[in-house]
Amino acid sequence: MTQTTTRVLEPSDLGAALAILESEPVANAFVTSRVQIAGLDPWRLGGEMWGWYADGRLRSLCYSGANLVPICATPEAVRAFADRARRAGRRCSSIVGPAEPTAQLWRLLESGWGPAREVRANQPLMVTESPSAEVTPDPLVRRIRKDEIELLMPACVAMFTEEVGISPLAGDGGLLYQARVAELVGAGRSFARVEDGKVVFKAEIGAATSQACQIQGVWVAPEYRGRGLSETGMAAVLRHALADVAPVVSLYVNDYNTPARKAYTRVGFREVGAFMSVLF
Repeated sequence: MTQTTTRVLEPSDLGAALAILESEPVANAFVTSRVQIAGLDPWRLGGEMWGWYADGRLRSLCYSGANLVPICATPEAVRAFADRARRAGRRCSSIVGPAEPTAQLWRLLESGWGPAREVRANQPLMVTESPSAEVTPDPLVRRIRKDEIELLMPACVAMFTEEVGISPLAGDGGLLYQARVAELVGAGRSFARVEDGKVVFKAEIGAATSQACQIQGVWVAPEYRGRGLSETGMAAVLRHALADVAPVVSLYVNDYNTPARKAYTRVGFREVGAFMSVLF
């Protein structure tokens, strides 16, 4: 009989946890980047890392913080993580991760945690390892400076509200969201095209490790849409990401966003899998 157990990981488990995270560098980029910076201490990490063991060996992980994220999770591990999550009660604002384990996790939790505000069951995961051969990067897309955060924030709020369906200013007045925006600007991973004192295109390199990084927050001002700025802007951000951050660049997009999927394909991204998000 296989002996299994689930527990909250401790700082001494860091090496074993990183081995699992780094086994799938693209899919796990978000959590890997956090663990590499903060370790496994829950206070620094912003949540607990749960580990599922079989025969004394760590096999699967689940990050439990603002998001609930299954990582390299087998069906048996997902069931164990669902049991722990059900006992703890919902403390996250979303469940997100590779589509198959995330769907299983949600099926097990829906009766107690539902209904969800929105379920996005198929979000294609796209990657590339080379600059666009078809789209010329926009020369006006540049890094945002630390003294330009107030210029950038309205675009960030508009993007978040449009994408998630609620304003990031709700609750704490946007303090946590503004801190995250400032963190990315400070790290040199926030990019935009500015015209007449207004951001008309923006995107960030969010999660970043030495193996892979993830572009997020892609947004074009409504009155500028249909002009190709998303393609040329993404080509510019991709060039920076490959040159300065990681050899593989990824993103995930809603399956119903056909224009964005076509634009990313033109820039050189290809679909390699799918994520799923459950929003509360």
